[in-house]
Amino acid sequence: MEVKIGVQNANRELVIDSDQSGADVEAAVTKALSGDGGLLVLADAKGRKVLVPTDKLAYVEVGSPASGQVGFRS
Repeated sequence: MEVKIGVQNANRELVIDSDQSGADVEAAVTKALSGDGGLLVLADAKGRKVLVPTDKLAYVEVGSPASGQVGFRS
């Protein structure tokens, strides 16, 4: 699942390839925005975690599952 996160005062968006479903990502964003923790935590397909303060979130775009990648990727 491709997830794009817009961060306030940042020129580029964060793009994450996650193994989580769209519903799981949506639930994590909703929980982070409604909770007192103030931190959105998502894991990418390689096991790395991305932490974004919720007061800096501009938008979160949940895309379709990434399948059939062509070319070189690191």
